Amino acid sequence: MREEYDIEALHPRKNPYAKRLKKQITINLNSDTVDYFREQAEISGIPYQTLINLYLSDCASNKRTLHLSWN
Repeated sequence: MREEYDIEALHPRKNPYAKRLKKQITINLNSDTVDYFREQAEISGIPYQTLINLYLSDCASNKRTLHLSWN
């Protein structure tokens, strides 16, 4: 190991996986919603947060839109 490194000699480049990194957020969900995803996660054998992420990722990648109507 060298005592000093020549930083100027390095050739930095962008992280090719940067777009795939996850971003930690805080979101408020109803207890029933969390319970539903926990049950589904237990059935499928994956963590519930991963299941929620998969569901939301599917919505985003397929550009699903929400259709609400009040009667």
